[in-house]
Amino acid sequence: MAFPKVVVVTGASAGAGRAAVRLFARKGADVALIARGKDGLEAAKREVESYGRRALVLPTDVSDADAVEKAADSAEYELGPIDVWVNVAMVSVFSPFLEMTPAEFKRVTEVTYLGYVYGTMSALKRMQTRNRGTIVQVGSALAYRSIPLQAAYCGAKHGIVGFTDSIRCELTHTNSNVHITAVHMPALNTPQFSWVKSRLPRNPQPVPPIFEPEVAARAIVYAATHRRRELWVGAPTVEAIQAQKFIPGLLDKYLGKTGYAAQQYDGAADPNRPNNLWEPLPGNHGAHGDFDSRAHKRSWQLTLNMNRRWIGLGILAAGAAAALFRNRESITEFTNTVKEKLAA
Repeated sequence: MAFPKVVVVTGASAGAGRAAVRLFARKGADVALIARGKDGLEAAKREVESYGRRALVLPTDVSDADAVEKAADSAEYELGPIDVWVNVAMVSVFSPFLEMTPAEFKRVTEVTYLGYVYGTMSALKRMQTRNRGTIVQVGSALAYRSIPLQAAYCGAKHGIVGFTDSIRCELTHTNSNVHITAVHMPALNTPQFSWVKSRLPRNPQPVPPIFEPEVAARAIVYAATHRRRELWVGAPTVEAIQAQKFIPGLLDKYLGKTGYAAQQYDGAADPNRPNNLWEPLPGNHGAHGDFDSRAHKRSWQLTLNMNRRWIGLGILAAGAAAALFRNRESITEFTNTVKEKLAA
């Protein structure tokens, strides 16, 4: 598959989206940048341009379907036909379910779930007319195995899997060449934990083990250029998804006991700290959060996953060589036996 010329990334101002923007640009793509935070978008634009590529800043709240459609129009008008659309934008609330307000739950759902729906709609209607293109849904292990204190976010991630599967069926029915894929992430070291709305007594953190956002970026770019249905990133993601298939009740009990403490660290949190649930926070927050000292820069599971074809071919070749060697030994043994009998 040829590398895409024009890529749209939602949630492009920070975190995994920001890391993906950098990698797409470094590999030669022009990138349309969608997010709410203008400071982060402008910084991301400078990074894209430092690689000699074009960048288009599109300040947009993805919970607004009309705004997303307008951004898609602008991207195609300024940069050209969209080859890849990556849905990453999200918000969350760390809170026991009964302490959340209906407005908070609605807001998380509108951004984290409907934002993907609207982005997919805008991308697909353009890609279908050309019968080409790829949509990447950036998901999570939490799309299959929920954890406490993030009911709205987990519900949204589950919903993304559901509507994406439905679209796959429709694309198959029409023999479409448009590809839609999902990349399910482990815990990532992104800025969201410093700006997420939280009612936790201590500071929020990703559930360890934690991976750097560049690991996510490699997976996103790979998924955008290879026709894989889903890509699971990191051994913890594989473990969570597979365990959910066989021991969901046991996981309920385990996470009920450990899931609260695993999502918190350090001392008491500031209950009045700014959050980005309703409005973006000013400043350029970059791709990384506060956990560089604890985050893994590489996932060997992802490396093996992305190279599984070559690994499979290597195993087949090794097996064939072993079989040939055994056959040669058998043939030699048989020949020697015949010679001995003839000599006798």
